[in-house]
Amino acid sequence: MRLEILPVLGIGDVTEGDDLAAMVATAAPWLHDGDVLVVTSKIVSKAEGRLVDVPADGPQRLAARDEALAAETARVVASRGATRIVQTHHGFVMASAGIDASNVDKTRLVLLPKDPDASARALRAALRERYDLDVAVIVSDTMGRPWRNGLTDVALGVAGMPAIRDHRGEIDPYGNELQLTQMAVVDELAGAGELIKGKCEQVPVAVVRGYLPATWDDDLGARALVRDTELDLFSLGTAEARAAGMAAGLAAAAVLPDAPGDAPADPAAVRRAIAAVADVVAPGTVFTHVTDDEVRAALVAAVPGWPERAADLVLGEPPAPADRADLVRFGADVQRLRTALAAEGVPSALLPAPAGGTAGAALAL
Repeated sequence: MRLEILPVLGIGDVTEGDDLAAMVATAAPWLHDGDVLVVTSKIVSKAEGRLVDVPADGPQRLAARDEALAAETARVVASRGATRIVQTHHGFVMASAGIDASNVDKTRLVLLPKDPDASARALRAALRERYDLDVAVIVSDTMGRPWRNGLTDVALGVAGMPAIRDHRGEIDPYGNELQLTQMAVVDELAGAGELIKGKCEQVPVAVVRGYLPATWDDDLGARALVRDTELDLFSLGTAEARAAGMAAGLAAAAVLPDAPGDAPADPAAVRRAIAAVADVVAPGTVFTHVTDDEVRAALVAAVPGWPERAADLVLGEPPAPADRADLVRFGADVQRLRTALAAEGVPSALLPAPAGGTAGAALAL
Protein backbone atom coordinates (compact mmCIF):
# COMPACT_ATOMS: atom_id res chain seq x y z
CA MET A 1 0.00 0.00 0.00
CA ARG A 2 1.23 3.45 -0.90
CA LEU A 3 -0.41 6.45 0.75
CA GLU A 4 -0.29 10.09 -0.25
CA ILE A 5 -1.35 12.95 2.02
CA LEU A 6 -2.31 16.04 0.05
CA PRO A 7 -3.22 19.51 1.35
CA VAL A 8 -6.31 21.27 0.04
CA LEU A 9 -5.16 24.85 -0.33
CA GLY A 10 -7.25 27.97 -0.82
CA ILE A 11 -10.27 27.11 1.31
CA GLY A 12 -10.04 30.52 2.99
CA ASP A 13 -12.12 31.72 5.92
CA VAL A 14 -15.37 29.87 6.51
CA THR A 15 -18.46 31.63 7.82
CA GLU A 16 -21.95 30.54 8.79
CA GLY A 17 -23.95 29.24 5.85
CA ASP A 18 -20.97 28.60 3.57
CA ASP A 19 -21.21 25.68 1.16
CA LEU A 20 -18.34 23.40 2.19
CA ALA A 21 -18.86 21.00 -0.70
CA ALA A 22 -18.47 23.82 -3.22
CA MET A 23 -15.45 25.23 -1.39
CA VAL A 24 -13.70 21.85 -1.33
CA ALA A 25 -14.55 20.96 -4.93
CA THR A 26 -13.31 24.35 -6.15
CA ALA A 27 -10.08 24.21 -4.14
CA ALA A 28 -9.37 20.56 -5.07
CA PRO A 29 -10.54 19.86 -8.63
CA TRP A 30 -8.07 16.99 -8.60
CA LEU A 31 -10.16 14.92 -6.12
CA HIS A 32 -11.12 11.48 -7.38
CA ASP A 33 -13.10 8.47 -6.24
CA GLY A 34 -11.63 6.55 -3.31
CA ASP A 35 -9.98 9.58 -1.70
CA VAL A 36 -10.44 10.13 2.03
CA LEU A 37 -11.28 13.74 2.80
CA VAL A 38 -10.13 14.80 6.30
CA VAL A 39 -11.97 17.98 7.31
CA THR A 40 -11.21 19.93 10.47
CA SER A 41 -14.32 20.09 12.63
CA LYS A 42 -13.84 23.82 13.14
CA ILE A 43 -14.81 24.75 9.59
CA VAL A 44 -17.77 22.38 9.81
CA SER A 45 -18.87 24.12 13.00
CA LYS A 46 -18.40 27.55 11.46
CA ALA A 47 -20.43 26.65 8.39
CA GLU A 48 -23.17 25.19 10.60
CA GLY A 49 -23.23 28.22 12.90
CA ARG A 50 -21.97 26.39 15.98
CA LEU A 51 -20.57 29.60 17.48
CA VAL A 52 -21.07 31.39 20.79
CA ASP A 53 -20.69 35.15 21.24
CA VAL A 54 -18.51 36.08 24.23
CA PRO A 55 -16.75 39.20 25.53
CA ALA A 56 -13.26 39.66 24.13
CA ASP A 57 -11.60 39.50 27.56
CA GLY A 58 -12.08 39.87 31.29
CA PRO A 59 -14.05 37.84 33.82
CA GLN A 60 -17.20 38.09 31.71
CA ARG A 61 -15.45 36.09 28.98
CA LEU A 62 -14.53 33.36 31.45
CA ALA A 63 -18.08 33.27 32.78
CA ALA A 64 -19.50 32.97 29.25
CA ARG A 65 -17.03 30.20 28.43
CA ASP A 66 -17.98 28.31 31.60
CA GLU A 67 -21.64 28.62 30.67
CA ALA A 68 -20.98 27.24 27.19
CA LEU A 69 -18.90 24.41 28.67
CA ALA A 70 -21.69 23.46 31.06
CA ALA A 71 -24.18 23.32 28.19
CA GLU A 72 -21.90 21.03 26.16
CA THR A 73 -21.08 18.71 29.08
CA ALA A 74 -22.86 15.44 29.76
CA ARG A 75 -20.65 14.66 32.76
CA VAL A 76 -17.39 15.85 34.29
CA VAL A 77 -14.65 13.21 34.12
CA ALA A 78 -11.84 15.10 35.86
CA SER A 79 -11.12 18.60 37.10
CA ARG A 80 -7.77 20.17 38.00
CA GLY A 81 -7.76 23.90 38.62
CA ALA A 82 -9.21 25.58 35.56
CA THR A 83 -8.91 22.43 33.43
CA ARG A 84 -12.03 20.37 32.87
CA ILE A 85 -12.01 16.98 31.17
CA VAL A 86 -15.62 16.21 30.29
CA GLN A 87 -17.75 13.85 28.30
CA THR A 88 -19.74 15.67 25.66
CA HIS A 89 -23.27 14.83 24.65
CA HIS A 90 -21.75 12.99 21.68
CA GLY A 91 -19.92 10.66 24.09
CA PHE A 92 -16.43 12.09 23.42
CA VAL A 93 -14.12 12.64 26.42
CA MET A 94 -12.24 15.88 25.78
CA ALA A 95 -10.74 18.90 27.47
CA SER A 96 -13.30 21.72 27.69
CA ALA A 97 -15.81 19.74 25.58
CA GLY A 98 -13.78 20.63 22.47
CA ILE A 99 -14.68 24.32 22.75
CA ASP A 100 -12.05 26.28 20.83
CA ALA A 101 -10.99 29.92 20.70
CA SER A 102 -8.27 29.61 18.02
CA ASN A 103 -8.70 30.62 14.38
CA VAL A 104 -11.85 32.57 15.22
CA ASP A 105 -12.68 36.15 16.13
CA LYS A 106 -11.86 37.02 19.75
CA THR A 107 -15.53 37.64 20.49
CA ARG A 108 -16.60 34.12 19.52
CA LEU A 109 -16.04 30.53 20.61
CA VAL A 110 -16.39 27.51 18.35
CA LEU A 111 -18.36 24.50 19.59
CA LEU A 112 -18.12 21.00 18.15
CA PRO A 113 -20.60 20.13 15.38
CA LYS A 114 -23.94 19.06 16.79
CA ASP A 115 -23.76 15.69 14.99
CA PRO A 116 -20.35 15.13 13.36
CA ASP A 117 -21.44 11.89 11.69
CA ALA A 118 -24.39 13.69 10.09
CA SER A 119 -22.06 16.49 8.98
CA ALA A 120 -19.73 13.96 7.35
CA ARG A 121 -22.64 12.24 5.62
CA ALA A 122 -24.00 15.55 4.33
CA LEU A 123 -20.66 16.63 2.88
CA ARG A 124 -20.08 13.20 1.29
CA ALA A 125 -23.60 13.23 -0.22
CA ALA A 126 -23.16 16.75 -1.63
CA LEU A 127 -19.85 15.87 -3.28
CA ARG A 128 -21.36 12.71 -4.75
CA GLU A 129 -24.61 14.24 -5.98
CA ARG A 130 -23.30 17.57 -7.27
CA TYR A 131 -19.75 16.72 -8.33
CA ASP A 132 -19.95 12.97 -9.03
CA LEU A 133 -17.22 12.26 -6.47
CA ASP A 134 -17.35 9.10 -4.36
CA VAL A 135 -15.10 9.95 -1.42
CA ALA A 136 -15.05 9.08 2.27
CA VAL A 137 -15.27 12.00 4.69
CA ILE A 138 -13.72 12.26 8.15
CA VAL A 139 -14.53 15.18 10.45
CA SER A 140 -11.52 15.53 12.75
CA ASP A 141 -10.56 17.38 15.89
CA THR A 142 -7.61 17.51 18.27
CA MET A 143 -7.56 15.54 21.53
CA GLY A 144 -5.14 14.72 24.29
CA ARG A 145 -4.64 11.10 25.37
CA PRO A 146 -4.49 9.52 28.83
CA TRP A 147 -0.96 8.64 29.98
CA ARG A 148 0.71 10.37 27.01
CA ASN A 149 1.88 13.93 26.45
CA GLY A 150 1.03 15.77 23.26
CA LEU A 151 -2.07 16.05 21.12
CA THR A 152 -3.24 14.25 18.00
CA ASP A 153 -6.18 14.54 15.65
CA VAL A 154 -8.94 11.96 15.90
CA ALA A 155 -12.20 11.37 14.08
CA LEU A 156 -15.41 12.84 15.47
CA GLY A 157 -17.49 11.92 12.44
CA VAL A 158 -17.11 9.67 9.41
CA ALA A 159 -19.05 8.70 6.31
CA GLY A 160 -18.14 6.40 3.45
CA MET A 161 -15.99 3.96 5.43
CA PRO A 162 -16.11 2.03 8.71
CA ALA A 163 -14.50 3.73 11.70
CA ILE A 164 -12.88 0.48 12.83
CA ARG A 165 -11.06 -2.25 10.96
CA ASP A 166 -11.84 -5.46 12.81
CA HIS A 167 -9.14 -8.13 12.68
CA ARG A 168 -10.78 -10.46 15.20
CA GLY A 169 -10.95 -14.01 13.91
CA GLU A 170 -8.05 -13.51 11.48
CA ILE A 171 -5.00 -15.76 11.74
CA ASP A 172 -1.57 -14.17 12.14
CA PRO A 173 1.57 -15.57 10.38
CA TYR A 174 2.29 -17.74 13.44
CA GLY A 175 -1.11 -19.42 13.36
CA ASN A 176 -2.61 -17.46 16.26
CA GLU A 177 -6.22 -16.32 16.00
CA LEU A 178 -6.58 -12.61 16.78
CA GLN A 179 -9.02 -12.08 19.63
CA LEU A 180 -9.02 -8.35 20.43
CA THR A 181 -7.46 -6.42 17.56
CA GLN A 182 -9.72 -3.64 16.32
CA MET A 183 -7.90 -0.75 14.65
CA ALA A 184 -9.40 2.74 14.80
CA VAL A 185 -8.37 3.46 11.21
CA VAL A 186 -10.30 6.73 10.98
CA ASP A 187 -8.30 8.09 13.92
CA GLU A 188 -5.09 7.03 12.17
CA LEU A 189 -6.21 8.76 8.97
CA ALA A 190 -7.24 11.88 10.90
CA GLY A 191 -3.77 12.00 12.49
CA ALA A 192 -2.16 11.54 9.08
CA GLY A 193 -4.14 14.47 7.70
CA GLU A 194 -3.06 16.67 10.61
CA LEU A 195 0.59 16.22 9.59
CA ILE A 196 0.03 18.61 6.69
CA LYS A 197 -2.86 20.69 8.00
CA GLY A 198 -1.25 22.18 11.11
CA LYS A 199 -2.81 24.80 13.37
CA CYS A 200 -1.41 28.05 11.98
CA GLU A 201 -1.14 27.33 8.25
CA GLN A 202 -4.90 27.66 7.65
CA VAL A 203 -5.12 24.36 5.79
CA PRO A 204 -8.32 22.88 7.26
CA VAL A 205 -8.74 20.06 4.75
CA ALA A 206 -6.41 17.22 3.72
CA VAL A 207 -6.81 14.28 1.38
CA VAL A 208 -5.43 10.81 2.08
CA ARG A 209 -5.08 8.92 -1.17
CA GLY A 210 -4.36 5.24 -1.60
CA TYR A 211 -6.06 3.82 1.48
CA LEU A 212 -9.40 2.92 -0.09
CA PRO A 213 -9.77 1.09 -3.41
CA ALA A 214 -13.39 2.27 -3.27
CA THR A 215 -15.64 3.81 -0.66
CA TRP A 216 -18.48 2.14 1.14
CA ASP A 217 -21.03 3.31 3.66
CA ASP A 218 -21.08 2.38 7.32
CA ASP A 219 -24.14 3.39 9.33
CA LEU A 220 -22.39 3.46 12.70
CA GLY A 221 -20.07 6.34 11.83
CA ALA A 222 -17.66 7.51 14.52
CA ARG A 223 -20.11 6.44 17.21
CA ALA A 224 -18.45 3.04 16.92
CA LEU A 225 -15.38 4.59 18.57
CA VAL A 226 -17.18 5.58 21.77
CA ARG A 227 -16.59 2.89 24.37
CA ASP A 228 -19.67 1.66 26.24
CA THR A 229 -19.75 2.92 29.83
CA GLU A 230 -19.91 -0.57 31.31
CA LEU A 231 -16.70 -1.49 29.43
CA ASP A 232 -14.81 1.67 30.40
CA LEU A 233 -12.29 0.86 33.14
CA PHE A 234 -11.15 4.49 33.40
CA SER A 235 -14.36 6.48 33.33
CA LEU A 236 -13.17 8.98 35.96
CA GLY A 237 -10.01 10.87 36.81
CA THR A 238 -7.91 9.48 39.67
CA ALA A 239 -9.06 12.00 42.28
CA GLU A 240 -12.69 11.70 41.18
CA ALA A 241 -12.58 7.89 41.27
CA ARG A 242 -11.02 8.01 44.74
CA ALA A 243 -13.69 10.41 45.98
CA ALA A 244 -16.47 8.31 44.46
CA GLY A 245 -15.01 5.16 45.98
CA MET A 246 -14.68 6.85 49.37
CA ALA A 247 -18.30 7.99 49.26
CA ALA A 248 -19.50 4.54 48.25
CA GLY A 249 -17.35 2.91 50.94
CA LEU A 250 -18.63 5.20 53.66
CA ALA A 251 -22.21 4.56 52.60
CA ALA A 252 -21.59 0.80 52.65
CA ALA A 253 -19.87 1.00 56.04
CA ALA A 254 -22.94 2.70 57.50
CA VAL A 255 -25.14 -0.29 56.66
CA LEU A 256 -22.81 -3.27 57.08
CA PRO A 257 -24.93 -6.41 57.52
CA ASP A 258 -24.34 -8.64 60.52
CA ALA A 259 -23.64 -11.89 58.74
CA PRO A 260 -20.56 -14.10 58.54
CA GLY A 261 -19.27 -15.62 55.35
CA ASP A 262 -20.07 -19.07 54.01
CA ALA A 263 -16.42 -20.12 53.72
CA PRO A 264 -13.26 -19.62 55.78
CA ALA A 265 -11.82 -16.14 55.44
CA ASP A 266 -8.50 -15.63 53.69
CA PRO A 267 -6.00 -15.28 56.58
CA ALA A 268 -3.95 -12.78 54.60
CA ALA A 269 -7.03 -10.62 54.06
CA VAL A 270 -7.82 -10.68 57.79
CA ARG A 271 -4.21 -9.74 58.62
CA ARG A 272 -4.37 -6.81 56.19
CA ALA A 273 -7.61 -5.54 57.72
CA ILE A 274 -6.22 -5.72 61.28
CA ALA A 275 -3.01 -3.98 60.15
CA ALA A 276 -5.03 -1.26 58.38
CA VAL A 277 -6.65 -0.13 61.65
CA ALA A 278 -3.75 -0.84 63.99
CA ASP A 279 -2.48 2.75 64.00
CA VAL A 280 -5.87 4.41 64.45
CA VAL A 281 -7.54 2.37 67.19
CA ALA A 282 -7.32 3.50 70.80
CA PRO A 283 -4.01 2.72 72.57
CA GLY A 284 -4.28 -0.63 74.27
CA THR A 285 -7.02 -1.97 71.99
CA VAL A 286 -6.02 -5.31 70.47
CA PHE A 287 -7.60 -7.36 67.70
CA THR A 288 -6.50 -10.98 67.36
CA HIS A 289 -7.24 -13.39 64.54
CA VAL A 290 -7.54 -16.79 66.24
CA THR A 291 -5.84 -19.29 63.96
CA ASP A 292 -5.14 -22.23 66.29
CA ASP A 293 -7.91 -24.78 65.72
CA GLU A 294 -8.07 -26.02 69.34
CA VAL A 295 -8.04 -22.52 70.81
CA ARG A 296 -10.65 -21.38 68.34
CA ALA A 297 -12.93 -24.34 69.07
CA ALA A 298 -12.79 -23.64 72.81
CA LEU A 299 -13.49 -19.94 72.33
CA VAL A 300 -16.31 -20.54 69.83
CA ALA A 301 -17.99 -22.83 72.35
CA ALA A 302 -17.88 -19.96 74.86
CA VAL A 303 -19.24 -17.27 72.50
CA PRO A 304 -23.00 -16.74 73.02
CA GLY A 305 -24.98 -17.08 69.81
CA TRP A 306 -22.10 -18.33 67.62
CA PRO A 307 -23.53 -18.76 64.07
CA GLU A 308 -23.32 -22.30 62.75
CA ARG A 309 -22.04 -21.23 59.34
CA ALA A 310 -19.27 -19.00 60.72
CA ALA A 311 -15.82 -20.48 60.15
CA ASP A 312 -13.45 -17.94 61.65
CA LEU A 313 -12.98 -15.77 64.72
CA VAL A 314 -11.43 -12.40 65.58
CA LEU A 315 -11.32 -11.31 69.21
CA GLY A 316 -11.27 -7.69 70.24
CA GLU A 317 -10.18 -6.41 73.63
CA PRO A 318 -10.36 -2.80 74.80
CA PRO A 319 -7.64 -1.28 76.98
CA ALA A 320 -7.72 -2.46 80.59
CA PRO A 321 -9.02 -1.15 82.84
CA ALA A 322 -11.73 0.33 80.60
CA ASP A 323 -14.17 3.03 81.65
CA ARG A 324 -17.41 3.86 79.86
CA ALA A 325 -15.71 6.29 77.47
CA ASP A 326 -13.15 3.61 76.56
CA LEU A 327 -15.94 1.17 75.75
CA VAL A 328 -17.65 3.71 73.49
CA ARG A 329 -14.37 4.24 71.65
CA PHE A 330 -13.87 0.47 71.49
CA GLY A 331 -17.23 0.09 69.74
CA ALA A 332 -16.11 2.61 67.14
CA ASP A 333 -12.84 0.74 66.68
CA VAL A 334 -14.69 -2.54 66.19
CA GLN A 335 -16.68 -0.86 63.43
CA ARG A 336 -13.41 0.36 61.86
CA LEU A 337 -12.20 -3.24 61.74
CA ARG A 338 -15.49 -4.49 60.28
CA THR A 339 -15.22 -1.84 57.57
CA ALA A 340 -11.63 -2.85 56.82
CA LEU A 341 -12.67 -6.50 56.63
CA ALA A 342 -15.51 -5.63 54.27
CA ALA A 343 -13.05 -3.76 52.06
CA GLU A 344 -11.08 -7.02 51.85
CA GLY A 345 -14.24 -8.93 50.92
CA VAL A 346 -14.59 -10.55 54.35
CA PRO A 347 -18.12 -10.33 55.83
CA SER A 348 -18.52 -10.39 59.61
CA ALA A 349 -21.04 -10.57 62.44
CA LEU A 350 -20.56 -8.80 65.78
CA LEU A 351 -21.07 -11.04 68.86
CA PRO A 352 -20.39 -10.73 72.59
CA ALA A 353 -16.99 -11.71 73.92
CA PRO A 354 -16.51 -15.34 75.06
CA ALA A 355 -18.17 -16.10 78.37
CA GLY A 356 -15.89 -15.58 81.34
CA GLY A 357 -13.50 -13.33 79.40
CA THR A 358 -12.82 -9.62 79.76
CA ALA A 359 -15.20 -7.00 78.37
CA GLY A 360 -14.76 -7.12 74.62
CA ALA A 361 -16.25 -8.42 71.44
CA ALA A 362 -15.99 -11.33 69.00
CA LEU A 363 -16.29 -11.08 65.25
CA ALA A 364 -17.60 -14.18 63.48
CA LEU A 365 -16.18 -14.40 59.93
